Amino acid sequence: MTMRRLLAALPLFPLTLLLGASAPGPDANTAPSPAAPSDAQALAQSVSALGTDAGPVGARALVEKVEAEQRAQAAALDAGAAESVAQAPDSGTAGEAVAETPPEDSRPVDARALAEALAAKDAAALEPGMVPPMPVPSREKAPPFGKLQGLPRAQDLVARAKLEGNKLVVKGGKSAPDQVLTIDPGLQASLTKIMQNYQVPYGAAVVLEPSTGRVLAMAEHSEAKPELRGLPIRAVYPAASIFKIVTGSALLEAGVSPDTESCFHGGKRRLNERQLEDTERDGACYSLALAMGKSANVIFAKLTSKHLTADSLKRMAARLRFNREIPFAQPLDVSLAYIPEDGFALANTGAGFGDVYLSPLHGALLASVAANEGRWVDPVLVEPEPFMPLPEPEPVLTPTAAHELTRMLEETVTHGTARGVFRERGFQVKDAVGKTGTLADREPFRDYSWFVGFAPKDNPRVAVAALIVNDPKWRIRGSYLGREALRLALERIPAPVEVTAPAGAAGKH
Repeated sequence: MTMRRLLAALPLFPLTLLLGASAPGPDANTAPSPAAPSDAQALAQSVSALGTDAGPVGARALVEKVEAEQRAQAAALDAGAAESVAQAPDSGTAGEAVAETPPEDSRPVDARALAEALAAKDAAALEPGMVPPMPVPSREKAPPFGKLQGLPRAQDLVARAKLEGNKLVVKGGKSAPDQVLTIDPGLQASLTKIMQNYQVPYGAAVVLEPSTGRVLAMAEHSEAKPELRGLPIRAVYPAASIFKIVTGSALLEAGVSPDTESCFHGGKRRLNERQLEDTERDGACYSLALAMGKSANVIFAKLTSKHLTADSLKRMAARLRFNREIPFAQPLDVSLAYIPEDGFALANTGAGFGDVYLSPLHGALLASVAANEGRWVDPVLVEPEPFMPLPEPEPVLTPTAAHELTRMLEETVTHGTARGVFRERGFQVKDAVGKTGTLADREPFRDYSWFVGFAPKDNPRVAVAALIVNDPKWRIRGSYLGREALRLALERIPAPVEVTAPAGAAGKH
């Protein structure tokens, strides 16, 4: 239902809710009071009964829309009144024409009461994650990494666990059972050792079994703050081009093929509005798949502008668990994503330059969606009790979209930004796919580098996320750590045994 139809229907509701300050009641000297919360809820029920869907519009934007409609209606009434005056005889009836009460369905609306009512309705009607649960910090003005806090030891199961045989076990209290972690101690130690040897200022690596969500490693190290814990579960790092996984998924759902070509120029480190236009300066052309592999910002910005709306990008981000809590055995930050409503800001966010933050654990889960043929599986840190039912995976992409996304992620390793590190002799990872991401804060300088991915692409056994936060001088970046996470994990997890029929059984039924 359009806003105009909504406004036409609103006078059916109680006038005490609908009349604004410019629509006096019986006592013209008494200003109307704002709608109480109970009034807003009642109006929300009425709005819901009308079948109105305002979508994920903020109160401010909604108020502006309603007030603009009111101004247009007022202008129309003034024009009508002026016409009546011009046509009225000189006998004094002009005054009556000016003072005539406007029709019931054109009276001004209490815009803020309407906004509150629709917000109350949206809180129940919108799918989770469409609206950030808290203000999203500005990456340029107030990067949240500067407020990074460690995880208290009481909540840090990995730090409290003791090695018993080949398992990490957290001892229970008098009435609590022991907790056996899913962590592979050898893999955890190897990844931690890499970060220690290269003296990374801040680093985290997560390894998952995609089909079950079992966390096989959640390693971390900080040379800058050795006492700091909890880096894999904090969402204070810009998602950067890892968000292209969300944008790419939304584009696939919008009907854009991995083979769709776009031409471009510039935009490697920053974008401007002119680059969104197709011009004669566009000297290079990539398919969407190659644009994913080479992390071509302009192409993702152009395609976002042409094919996506704020609503479609918000819905895909929400499905992939941005702005939502993810169940986990220890505290896990919500990965926040602010999606602008339209224009260049929306395109800029689709390319990976927006105010979007991601935890390494969530990054590995994003890779797992493609590995699981489009199904979301919650992460598991504590081995479940025998016969305990596991949550059913939730489809968030179609299998076709997941396969196309995997094909796009493969370009990163074969022809794109991670080609060099994955071709290093003696350290190759067969059939790996993934996505890199790089972004920097200026003051103080911090270089965030990501890799998320999985392997093998046709029969995924492990999914990973790796993040390094470097100073101006650095030794390794996220793609190196991500490759090692994949390589070492595959060495420790045996490939499934293929069962074949005996040769003598051929032809027997």
